[in-house]
Amino acid sequence: MKFTLSWLKDHLETEASLDEILYTLTDLGLEVEGVTNPADALKDFTLGFVKAAEKHPDADRLNVCQVETDEGVTQIICGAPNARAGITVVVAKPGTYVPGIDTTIGVGKIRGIESFGMMCSEREMELSEEHDGIIELPSGEVGQSFTDWLAEHQPAKVDPVIEIAITPNRADALGVRGIARDLAARGLGRLIDKPVDPVAGTYESPVKVSIDEDTLDGCPLFTGRVIRGVRNGPSPQWLQDRLKAIGLRPISALVDITNFFTFDQNRPLHVFDADKVKGNLRVHRARGGETLQALDEKEYTFEPGMMVISDDEGPESIGGIMGGDPTGVTDETTNVFLESAFWDVVQIAMTGRALKINSDARYRFERGVDPEFTEPGLEAATAMILDLCGGEPSEVVIAGAVPDHARAYKLDTDRVQSLVGMEIAPETQRETLTALGFRLEGDMAHVPSWRPDVQGSADLVEEVARIASLTGLQGKPLPRLDPGVPKPVLTDAQKRMGIARRQVAALGYNECVTYSFIDQASAALFGGGTEETMLENPISSDMSHMRPALLPGLLQAAARNQARGFMDLALFECGPAFHGGEPGEQHNLVTGLLIGRTGPRDVHGAARAVDVYDVKADAEAVLAALGAPAKVQILRGAQDWWHPGRHGKICLGPKKVLGIFGELHPKVLTAMDIKGPAMAFTLWPDAIPAPRKSGATRSALALHDLQAVERDFAFVVDAEVEALTLVNAAQGADKALISDVRVFDEFIGGSLGEGKKSLAIAVRLQPTEKTLTDADIEAVSKKIVEKVTKATGGELRG
Repeated sequence: MKFTLSWLKDHLETEASLDEILYTLTDLGLEVEGVTNPADALKDFTLGFVKAAEKHPDADRLNVCQVETDEGVTQIICGAPNARAGITVVVAKPGTYVPGIDTTIGVGKIRGIESFGMMCSEREMELSEEHDGIIELPSGEVGQSFTDWLAEHQPAKVDPVIEIAITPNRADALGVRGIARDLAARGLGRLIDKPVDPVAGTYESPVKVSIDEDTLDGCPLFTGRVIRGVRNGPSPQWLQDRLKAIGLRPISALVDITNFFTFDQNRPLHVFDADKVKGNLRVHRARGGETLQALDEKEYTFEPGMMVISDDEGPESIGGIMGGDPTGVTDETTNVFLESAFWDVVQIAMTGRALKINSDARYRFERGVDPEFTEPGLEAATAMILDLCGGEPSEVVIAGAVPDHARAYKLDTDRVQSLVGMEIAPETQRETLTALGFRLEGDMAHVPSWRPDVQGSADLVEEVARIASLTGLQGKPLPRLDPGVPKPVLTDAQKRMGIARRQVAALGYNECVTYSFIDQASAALFGGGTEETMLENPISSDMSHMRPALLPGLLQAAARNQARGFMDLALFECGPAFHGGEPGEQHNLVTGLLIGRTGPRDVHGAARAVDVYDVKADAEAVLAALGAPAKVQILRGAQDWWHPGRHGKICLGPKKVLGIFGELHPKVLTAMDIKGPAMAFTLWPDAIPAPRKSGATRSALALHDLQAVERDFAFVVDAEVEALTLVNAAQGADKALISDVRVFDEFIGGSLGEGKKSLAIAVRLQPTEKTLTDADIEAVSKKIVEKVTKATGGELRG
């Protein structure tokens, strides 16, 4: 948003300097991006008077001039055709930088005669493109600063141009008046009252307007009037200067007036050549396929639903974005239809993006303009057209009505302290909101129509703090509410997930973070994909359901890696899975996946294919880190995506499942495009019982000074007997003395016969009171044999 200082002062009565205004704008949230001050480049130029001028003896086109300056009479050689005695000129003395020619003036000789400076043209000083001669001033004192003379006689040429950045929520600051209102509320001056008086029409408008019923949501209000007998020539110099200063090209008085109100009041307007409009104007939705050549000389094709303004023969304007070339005004225009309408921000943005049109009107309408100023803006523009172009106005024609935007929020003056941390007196807060245009009734603040961004009581606090200046914030240490060590922030569940994440990573796995959304087919493989977990508005067809487990995401990641040649993988993820669509129907999981070999191929054969026991060991290590009981049961009967004969459930009883490990079913791997067997484990950290005693201290380390004894046993049992049954039986023979039982060998076939197998176990005996004697060891061994024989039906192998 660009504007000049003098333009701002049309709305703000202030004595503040330019620097004060610039600082205040940034402090108010209207960040200054740049300032162009022509006076800075002209400050070294002064006025001089040519006392005498004679032809150069060696050059017919050069004159040797004697110029009176503040430093006395100076000789300057000039080639301008209007250089003569008796005129007041602008002098650049030696050492002065001339921006138009990018040169610093020095003392030089021209055809043998010295010259001590330069008399300048307007182009050399970047005041205009005029360079046929030097500047002749009608008046002025010798030695006077040229910038001072311009400020007095031609202030527009030294008017600073300010550019500020506008955030999308501050649509009101896209007009100079909105900027002035903020500065006045800060106390930098007084907002000048500019009432808009209605212009009485003298006849009925020959052009009527209407809005189709299905278009009222996109254009709630459309107003206009005919003005006949106008003279559309160049706009006055002051208007041209303002438009040029902000980078706009003056076109004609009628067009320049509409551009002026776009930037002055944030009120885009449009003028049609009324003689080119066939019949009446109608705002409606495009059917699709209609075309219009716009004012930018490009042809646009409308899509179905876009809003257009049409006469009886077809589209004449892209509603709220750009007018059409067929009804555009020219120098020959004598009758115009002036339009002022209010458009929906979303639909203007969608149309502008679809047609790829960037215009000042679209920029403002898609951010929000003042709906209440629709008709007053029409009246103000009418008055300026009558003043600059003459003419006779018709009565105003109106279709639709101003949309209901009234809203009010409670002003809680104590919230400034709690939300912002500033102490602002309640009466100051009320004065601030009143200065910004809010209407206060008791403790309710009614939002002005030009502030669509204010949507709650917190926004009132923001406005008060912004005007008061957030630079007043002072850092203060927060008081400690409770003495001593604060309570931990993380919950037990969060702590367990952190411990699990570190433990699995320490085992050599790489962590994956996958989406919580997967496709229906993958979800169905793992017991999901139902309507309860389906998303209403998925971002893609591959993310239509909430994941029922972490394995689908890990398998998809593994498939992508295998497609790129990485066949040996160890992946894991910690996160939630969902078994329903309601709050609470989710659980935290820790899942690991092993595919391929334990290491790279080796000439010594050290690497092997991963198996069930690898994931079993890893699952047990993670459970141990999470504090799970050491004594658990390994049961079968997991879901059907596990291999039926190569998996195990880690349980505390038949219903308390801590985790599952094993090989994934081949049909699942085929469906997920995984090459080779895949081993995995899934743990439920929340299922692990909480410790009976909670504290920061660890239990005492138990050390034994008596030597442990190990004895090996081999039992012949039926082939269907599980090793765990045998191990548990041996473990229960003497719970106080037996510290560990593990299987170290399995033998099938040979002399054992059909349906038999041999399981060899190592039992570790750890005495605590005395060294074991042979008799003690024999007694325990006998109990072990009895227990195992009874539990398995087997016998000690001879």
